[in-house]
Amino acid sequence: MKILTLNTHAWMETEQLQKIEHLADFIREQQFDVIALQEVNQSKEEEALSACDLERFFRTEPDTVVRQDNYTFVLLQKLGIPYYWTWIPVHTGFEKYDEGLAILTRTPVTDAFSEYVSVIRDYENYRTRKIVGVKAEVRGEETWFVSGHFGWWNDEVEPFRGQWDAAQEKLDTLKESPVFILGDFNNVAQIRNEGYDYVAQKGWNDLYASASFKDDGATVTKAIKGWDENKGKLRIDYIFSNRPLQAKSCHVVMNGIRGAVVSDHFGVAAEL
Repeated sequence: MKILTLNTHAWMETEQLQKIEHLADFIREQQFDVIALQEVNQSKEEEALSACDLERFFRTEPDTVVRQDNYTFVLLQKLGIPYYWTWIPVHTGFEKYDEGLAILTRTPVTDAFSEYVSVIRDYENYRTRKIVGVKAEVRGEETWFVSGHFGWWNDEVEPFRGQWDAAQEKLDTLKESPVFILGDFNNVAQIRNEGYDYVAQKGWNDLYASASFKDDGATVTKAIKGWDENKGKLRIDYIFSNRPLQAKSCHVVMNGIRGAVVSDHFGVAAEL
């Protein structure tokens, strides 16, 4: 099984369409079974897609309006490979977009959910956070895949610990199946006794840590929004499993070495 997670920084990148082409090329080359995306934006005023356009879309939230410039939809058009997918809006992003979370699978989605993990639920507040999960049969086993974009450990208003506790409560209801949670956790693996350790102490297996082959793992290497003073290498994007699995490999991708740079984050790809 091959899995990818990427914070796309959608429509905030220069040469955005070219970067979507680069990502599509990489996905075609790697043939991922499942892809989790964060910061998946669409313009609030763009025309809605038709039912025909959404043939393989799984409507996790009944009132979701998917628009023509939805980043995932545009990516799928460039990709030309059929993926089943879902997308949910979470909050207003960058003051003008519907910002959300997406998951793509090669096999049909059989079930899905969305869940708030933040106490704040104001759509205009960037601290509003959700997770989205889909169930699909991958390599012969029904498995849950969850995409999330969490807040920071030391946020005085919406700290990571409370958001993870809310996520854990939902994830516990899925534990009879294999569960993978992927995404931008905004917590640095190298910092002890903060978010990374908190997740690991709850029994979650970091596929990077257990992988037979891996690189330095850094997914942010410059100052970005939320890490405005950063000058180092941060590992803040992860693929966690509720099972003690050992990945064949787990590498940083879309970093100029394995795939072109397409976002202010690099992606993480794992093969099991």
